[in-house]
Amino acid sequence: MRTSKLRNAIATLILGTSALTPVYATDTIADTGAATYRPDITFTLRTNIAEGKLVFVGDSGDIKGKLNPQLNVPEGAVVQINLVNGDGAVHDIAVPQFGADSDNISGQGASTAIVFRANKKGEFEYLCTLPGHKLAGMLGKLVVGDTGQNVANTFQGSEVSRSPMEVGEPVGDRGPREMTVNLETTEVVGQLADGTTYNYWTFNDKVPGPFIRARVGDTITVNLANAKDSHMIHSVDFHAVTGPGGGAAVTQAAPGQSKSFTFKALNPGLYVYHCATPMVAQHISNGMYGMILVEPEGGLSEVDHEFYVMQGELYTTQRHGTQGQHEFSLEKLLDEKPEHLTFNGTMNALTKTHRMESAVGDDVRIFFGVGGPNATSSFHVIGEIFDNVYNLADLTSPPQHNVQTVSVPPGGATMVEFRTEVPGKYILVDHALSRLEKGLAGFLHVSGDHQPAIFHSSEAADPASGH
Repeated sequence: MRTSKLRNAIATLILGTSALTPVYATDTIADTGAATYRPDITFTLRTNIAEGKLVFVGDSGDIKGKLNPQLNVPEGAVVQINLVNGDGAVHDIAVPQFGADSDNISGQGASTAIVFRANKKGEFEYLCTLPGHKLAGMLGKLVVGDTGQNVANTFQGSEVSRSPMEVGEPVGDRGPREMTVNLETTEVVGQLADGTTYNYWTFNDKVPGPFIRARVGDTITVNLANAKDSHMIHSVDFHAVTGPGGGAAVTQAAPGQSKSFTFKALNPGLYVYHCATPMVAQHISNGMYGMILVEPEGGLSEVDHEFYVMQGELYTTQRHGTQGQHEFSLEKLLDEKPEHLTFNGTMNALTKTHRMESAVGDDVRIFFGVGGPNATSSFHVIGEIFDNVYNLADLTSPPQHNVQTVSVPPGGATMVEFRTEVPGKYILVDHALSRLEKGLAGFLHVSGDHQPAIFHSSEAADPASGH
């Protein structure tokens, strides 16, 4: 009989030599020396596909039949979670906050288990760590102790994600005019993910800042007010501005101060703006970026839908997936190793919070920018081809056609257009696809009749694909 790593870990727990021991096992539960130990509480989960997602399903007791059930345990308890493969795909199970991570199992009926001591009170994640499986639905909650309230509610911040539908009014064929832009810099505890918060720095309480829509030749006055309760000096640098620091030289505003400047929009294009107070990369990473569209004379062509999407990075001391309040990490920022990558500021912005929709036959335009501060994006919509790409957001040169993926540098932008011709769920990604596992995804939902002349198959769609 094989020596069981699970048995060894259990012995460690019983002897008290470690209060936090990860367990790895491919053995069945019967082969783990179960008679030699008594876990305080045991759960059995089975992998399956349900409601179009990969899920954990409770296999017995109070959680039987429940999808991704909440697991409640006393503080200090020795917890065993058994996992049985019910769908035949490769899976594992982990509770990262307790260092517990099983071996992979494949084939229906295969099983594994983890054992750990739940010595920290609060709410934590259990999940499958295989690439894409968490995003596909294999994520549940482990609640340790009588918290009095759900930790996900304890760590409840403001909704800071910007709706991608907030694109302003097209300029049409109007002439140049004077306009005013009012920006307030705020420091807001925002909802990064379910049960996770972060102290964002924002323009007008949202990430990205407001989408500003102007016309070439407009004269624009920017009023910047730094909220009284801010702790930092803030400013704004518009890449659309011809002038010192793009405006940053004259807008360094202490808490409670206001600054302003006026500029003429000389060049059409789609431009990033951001805070430019040292250290600039920290201000940008914390959420202080947005875009201004300077439309050419005569405006842009009409389309059915326009969306505003920006990619950003967050550098936190806590690892991606950890619940609770996350804190900024200067070390990770300088090493350019973000824990989170976002579209429109949060993990859920374009997958749960805001619903981007189109219909078969509609023309879609996406204003896409990278706040950064460091990573170049390879912007791609899975299952679509960009009919028109205005490379580097050059709106006066002829667009490129039939493009699959667009490279956009930090502090840069692009404008893409395409017709949605087949119904389904289309996923917005950075094609540096490891970033998908750190939150970088969005959905475009396309409704309408099937188009067999364009796409058809006798195969049933696999719900696990996420499309």
